[in-house]
Amino acid sequence: MGSGSSVNVQYKYSLQKSENAFKAAVLIQQWYRRHVARLEMRRRCTWRIFQSIEYSCEQDQIKLHNFFSYLMEQFTPSTSKERDFISRMFISGESYKEAELEKYCDYESIEVPDSYTGPHLSFPLLPDHATALLEAFQQRQQLHARYVLNLLHETRKHLKQLPNISHVSTCYSEEVTVCGDLHGQLDDLFLIFYKNGLPSPSKSYVFNGDFVDRGKQSLEILVILFTFLLIYPKEVHLNRGNHEDHMVNLRYGFTKEVMQKYKVHGKKILRMFQNVFCWLPLATLIDQKVLIIHGGISDTTDLDMLEKIQRDKFISVLRLKKRKESSRKPQIQAINGESDSGTDTAGNEAAPRLSLQPQSAQAPSTANRLEFSRWLRQTVQEQIDTCRRLVDISESEPEEPTYSSMVSVKDADEPCWTCQDEWKQVLDILWSDPTPQEGCRENKVRGGGCYFGPDVTEKFLEKYSLQFLIRSHECKQEGYEFCHNRKVLTIFSASNYYEIGSNRGAYVKLGPDLIPHFVQYQANKTAHMLTMTQRISRVEESAFRALREKLFAHTSALISAFKSYDGDSTGKITLSNWATAVESVLRLGLPWRMLRPQLVRSTEDGMLEYKSWLDDLAMEQRSQEHIQSSLLEVIYRNRSNLETIFRIIDRDHSGLISFEEFQQTWKLFSSHMNIELTDDGINDLVRSIDFNKDGNIDFNEFLEAFRLVKQFPS
Repeated sequence: MGSGSSVNVQYKYSLQKSENAFKAAVLIQQWYRRHVARLEMRRRCTWRIFQSIEYSCEQDQIKLHNFFSYLMEQFTPSTSKERDFISRMFISGESYKEAELEKYCDYESIEVPDSYTGPHLSFPLLPDHATALLEAFQQRQQLHARYVLNLLHETRKHLKQLPNISHVSTCYSEEVTVCGDLHGQLDDLFLIFYKNGLPSPSKSYVFNGDFVDRGKQSLEILVILFTFLLIYPKEVHLNRGNHEDHMVNLRYGFTKEVMQKYKVHGKKILRMFQNVFCWLPLATLIDQKVLIIHGGISDTTDLDMLEKIQRDKFISVLRLKKRKESSRKPQIQAINGESDSGTDTAGNEAAPRLSLQPQSAQAPSTANRLEFSRWLRQTVQEQIDTCRRLVDISESEPEEPTYSSMVSVKDADEPCWTCQDEWKQVLDILWSDPTPQEGCRENKVRGGGCYFGPDVTEKFLEKYSLQFLIRSHECKQEGYEFCHNRKVLTIFSASNYYEIGSNRGAYVKLGPDLIPHFVQYQANKTAHMLTMTQRISRVEESAFRALREKLFAHTSALISAFKSYDGDSTGKITLSNWATAVESVLRLGLPWRMLRPQLVRSTEDGMLEYKSWLDDLAMEQRSQEHIQSSLLEVIYRNRSNLETIFRIIDRDHSGLISFEEFQQTWKLFSSHMNIELTDDGINDLVRSIDFNKDGNIDFNEFLEAFRLVKQFPS
């Protein structure tokens, strides 16, 4: 009896203990799931911040060139000197004739000194040359400019023989490896070759564009890829990406990288790269079943047209469209030295030019710096705003490609496509993104290309008897991602793209069965040592730092937006109104209410003192005490655009703007503003900007002059 009672007690105790353990396990499991869910929410928010900021920068780049393109359309050079400058700056510089390019980029005239210890190249290239380059670049050595130009010369000759759409078969190799964006991250390319093997007769590769920009070793990546392309022309295939575009390179770093690495011959190297880029094939087709394109498709994508267009005429896809043929003819005639009679070839009166000119505005004397600065700021801003409004209006009108992309129809028997059709075909495959929604619509987030839905993909695949599409163009956390019922595969090969630990890189291998096999990696050793929580926290911190910079750069606009919700001028607004106002200014499409705890640290009774909050942002961004917050805001908001404008004016990429370049550019702007500033006045202005009096304007002086203009309140 006593023994049975003891066993029963022990059983109950054991049962209670097990029950407690089970409850504890459930609690731990629930806590862990909530913890993982919170981490995933933080990761997704961080990702949206990075992508929204990235795409808004691309949109700004396209808008900037819209603006410059519009100015050019309305400008008629009045002297031979102005014609030469404009021709060099916007037109002739785009397409050297064959003989001119060979003469300009003559590598044979460049001597390699005995003191040079880097790799040597001789043509035709051999696998040993590629191995030597890989070893040299791992040791941070630099290839001599003579060899770079020679390599580009040979690459250009090879690319010119290739079709617009390369055709690859798995019958001749065990598998085909497809790599996505590398963006100047050489370590990722090294890791791909280490894991997968170097290109060879049995190891085929397709590199799907965006080799350059953002990273610091874009040039080395191109040298390696072009070398393997020449050694194994049947096994290595390169597609053009949206960053293989010299207008994009002006903003995102490749132009600057080349000029820093090759100060003497950098201009020639850039010119050759510009020409090589436009000869890169537009797509690759594997076994007639898998299409590889950089961006995507649209509901008008036509592979027959893509096969036949003259791809090299699209030096830059961002060379935007003329408004109307009738308004373009007088300007082309003027540039070509032809007379402008005001009538077209049919004898009809030409369409009147759209005038931007305000009422006559006599410029104050440049001797009075304060008065002149006030006037300059007000006048330029008014006219830029006017131009922007007109550009926005023009986007809804029928458009045509630029003068530089106009070509005659060579064969009347071929389909009569317009240059606008061809330009759109190239733009769409380089800039478009997939979306879960049905249909096809303009990609306003990036500013170029379109969003295409599952129905567009299905119709396209059915029309051309394809199994699926492979594209790149978008960073993915795991390095790859399927969408559209696994009919569209995005592959992205630049790991740690936004920040260390932000994403993996990946490549995909296709065998004869065309079943994709993925390999993921992290090229940065630090990323391997971080826990998931540490990795997300590090990336999150970087994302919010970038977002606070973006907020600070729009301080003035935010104040105006906040005041519209502060009718009683209390200096306070609700948190809901704060979120609405911020989105109305930045237009990033972010969940501001969810992000608020990271951006707004303290509130009183659910109200935000917005001026104090903006002051806190200014304190975070202020790097030099003598710079006023208002000036720093202007610098943050405009630096990328200013640097791009500077590089457009600096056509020889010397890092300096000559007085003549600045004077002629000023005339380009002033011709639309009816600014009565004499040549002496322009000379006084340019000399006042040349702070160190060396006869040129560098970027710091250019930036400083902009700050001085903005310094004085209007």
